[in-house]
Amino acid sequence: MTIINRHLTVEGMHCAGCEDTIRQALADLTGVITVEVSYTRAAVDVQFDDQLADEAALYQAIRAKGYGVALTPPAANGKLKGLLIFLLLLLLVGGVTFWGKSLMPGVMQQITPHMDQAVLLAIGFLTGFHCIGMCGGFVVGYTDPAKPKTRQLLAHLSYAFGKTLSYSALGAGFGLLGATIAITPQIRGGLALAASVFLLLYGLKMLNFFAVLRRFTLRMPKAVNRQLADEMRKPRSALRTGLLTGLLLGCGPLQAMYVMAAGSGDPVQGALILFWFGLGTLAPLLGFGFFASLLSPVFMRQLVKVSAILVIAMGVMMAQRGLKIVQAGQMSAAMPSHTQPVQ
Repeated sequence: MTIINRHLTVEGMHCAGCEDTIRQALADLTGVITVEVSYTRAAVDVQFDDQLADEAALYQAIRAKGYGVALTPPAANGKLKGLLIFLLLLLLVGGVTFWGKSLMPGVMQQITPHMDQAVLLAIGFLTGFHCIGMCGGFVVGYTDPAKPKTRQLLAHLSYAFGKTLSYSALGAGFGLLGATIAITPQIRGGLALAASVFLLLYGLKMLNFFAVLRRFTLRMPKAVNRQLADEMRKPRSALRTGLLTGLLLGCGPLQAMYVMAAGSGDPVQGALILFWFGLGTLAPLLGFGFFASLLSPVFMRQLVKVSAILVIAMGVMMAQRGLKIVQAGQMSAAMPSHTQPVQ
């Protein structure tokens, strides 16, 4: 028996949850003694018995989960193939996203108080195509093509439940808030700027261009993470992702809905407004999730990069929008009262 230690550089790790995915994949192999995975260093340290474990099988187990193992510099034809896949997915997903964004001016004009459920669903559905650019990266983050279809479906349903619950709860909160204070342009602009910073950091972390950003990751203690790394880890992650989605308060259509919920001055009405709107956004967004789950690991790694770029683009546009709202609010506040436009 010969004990071998290998230090591997892994490509495509975009969150701390990837550690558990890779660790579990290797730990299940016969002959593997210890596994240490670090998202911060993008590395795996594995110890195995070469009489029981095939080294090539270790690499294959990592690749089967959608990650790359950097053993040697990729060949020129491999780089070209990756670039072509990236451009194809960027044109396809980016085209759908920006088509959805082009619909937003017309959609925003339809947002009026006391809309019925059908209109809210329709507006949510059209907004869902715009959501692919902003939230598609989150869906990609919990999607694992290697999982059985039933597990993938459970993950998407968990995300949908968390997202709808988050929207409804915050809608109720804004309805209650609207009964006490007015939502000013400065507040709306500040929320947009805060959300834009979150999106920019999230997108840059997905790209893995700046290793230092991987250090800024909220996580539970490693010992606790290992105890939770079972077959149900992915659905939990999807649920948590859905619950956090409602906090993207700078998203234009979502912000408009929250403002409308505040305008209702009623927590029940505010919750219903956001419930039907959120329900409508799910069809395009989960359709994108199912599309991602059908891709091979090679395509999936490129889709992560595409999603990262779209998230960053949305973050930049959100920051610009937030600055304009803040500036417009400041100009309005500085105008003499007799020259201010009638609201």
